[in-house]
Amino acid sequence: MKNIFLVLTLLIITQTASAQLFSKNKIQNNQNMDKPKWSYGYFLGFNSYDYNFDYNQDLPDIQTLKTVGFSVGLVGNMRVNDYIDVRLEPGLYITKRELHYHSSYFNGLSYNDSDLLREVNSTYIHIPLLLKLSTKRVNNIKPFVVGGFSTAVNLSSNESNPDDNSNGQFRTKNGVIFYEVGAGIDIYLPWFKFTPSVRGVFAINDELVRDVDPDSPWTSNITTMKSRGLFINFTFQ
Repeated sequence: MKNIFLVLTLLIITQTASAQLFSKNKIQNNQNMDKPKWSYGYFLGFNSYDYNFDYNQDLPDIQTLKTVGFSVGLVGNMRVNDYIDVRLEPGLYITKRELHYHSSYFNGLSYNDSDLLREVNSTYIHIPLLLKLSTKRVNNIKPFVVGGFSTAVNLSSNESNPDDNSNGQFRTKNGVIFYEVGAGIDIYLPWFKFTPSVRGVFAINDELVRDVDPDSPWTSNITTMKSRGLFINFTFQ
């Protein structure tokens, strides 16, 4: 699913850019749209998260089964000049991950099939502060790159839950800090500006809440566990 959405987004960007660059029609829609210092909008999109693990011992990797989640949020844009904008994009990101353990993590311990699987549901309030660097507008398109930092609060976090994996509870921290990089294209339509974009996000801090047992098969071999994700957003301004 994630690959399908990514391919569709790239096709939209490529076809629109080609049509604008090689079209003889030079009439520009909404020529003054980018002139105000402040502008606003909203976005809808899809996300896919997984985890990047670092380990203490050389055991088989914990496999993360990813799903395609849903995203929705608002956009606040501050114009610096024709090529630089500062953006705030608070949003709600809903996703789910499954962690699959190898049986070697339970060497010498009794276990059943359910012990090899942990489901992690996440509902993030995600707040990025981004710097947007655009090219010169050509006809009705303007490509850009974007990057910055973000903070997220996981509303589904069970960090304070006294139960741990011995009771089936895989715990993650409430707060996450990310850095983000991406690219997209502003498309100026007659009535509004439509912006498809792709962005990668990478957690900076460790998110794992370790079990009480220091020899826990679920957490003792994990040095760090950090989220990383892919966002495909469609913005309307």
